[in-house]
Amino acid sequence: MIDIRYVQMSDKLFWYRLDKHISETEFELKVSTKRGYVLSKNNVPIGLLRYNLFWDNIPFCTMLFIDKPFQGKGYGKQLIKFWEQDMKKQGYDLLLTSTRVDETAQHFYRRLGYKDCGGLIMNAPMYAQPMELFLMKEID
Repeated sequence: MIDIRYVQMSDKLFWYRLDKHISETEFELKVSTKRGYVLSKNNVPIGLLRYNLFWDNIPFCTMLFIDKPFQGKGYGKQLIKFWEQDMKKQGYDLLLTSTRVDETAQHFYRRLGYKDCGGLIMNAPMYAQPMELFLMKEID
């Protein structure tokens, strides 16, 4: 059985096992603003999604991650579809996400109807990485 719900403080240990890019203050903010989700299978958490608001009015998925043993089985798609429906209920009609150009996630997002809309090159030595590809999707 699959369940998707907003992240809670009790998810902290699970969350940090998959997401090492978020501070404790930011995690607490995700909990209080309901800007994160946990996907569970048979009551065991296996995936997460978190987002922010780009320009304070466009939901931007900043992390979607399914635990390794469960990847490639449709759970990421279920989680992103849940997020899209929740954002539609909240009145949003445009969504953003991003991924590095050397990652395969771009193909996943394109299959779900996301379209390329730009990129960001981070070449400051401490932050250097391949280009970040931005993708968008209009939801109706």
